[in-house]
Amino acid sequence: MMKNDLYPVFLKVSKLNVMIIGGGTVGFEKLSFLLKSSPNANVVVAAKEFSKDIIALAKVHKIPLMWRPYTSNLLHKQHMVIAATNDLNVNKEIHYDAKQKQLLVNVADTPDLCDFYLGGIVTKGNVKVAISTNGKSPTMAKRLRQFFEEVIPENVDDLVENLNIYRRTIKGNFSEKVSRLNKLTQSFILRTND
Repeated sequence: MMKNDLYPVFLKVSKLNVMIIGGGTVGFEKLSFLLKSSPNANVVVAAKEFSKDIIALAKVHKIPLMWRPYTSNLLHKQHMVIAATNDLNVNKEIHYDAKQKQLLVNVADTPDLCDFYLGGIVTKGNVKVAISTNGKSPTMAKRLRQFFEEVIPENVDDLVENLNIYRRTIKGNFSEKVSRLNKLTQSFILRTND
């Protein structure tokens, strides 16, 4: 069995410069996904034309739209870029230019040209669970996201807040604190075989 060797990271995209290039259905999907998880993302979208959906979403979230074709200078001062045009050659050019500038890049529907994937995400207050299928099946990631949205209780954030308060009261070194929290939370594991 092949193993998923991706390293999961939660990025503060409100503090990074994110560029989405593409104003159609795929660009809308990528922008929607980003804003659903991170409503305060620092993102700009560039395209020759924009769908009504992107224009409406950008207006609600105050996202700048750049009405222009792709050129490499769009990548200036960016940290990560998402290539979502409907032209594979343009997407490949974006990938090449991003790599030259040492930027993280995701090329929609082209896993071999991605430094990162946009997986399924479940958010319940401060709890966020990311799901990856290693770029193999976005549909499975979606189904797993729906499953976890159902099984993780809505009030899990209350538990997290209480654990945070308790954690600050624990005395001792790091190992002792971890040991006490592990013992306390041991019974929190979801039991699917019961």
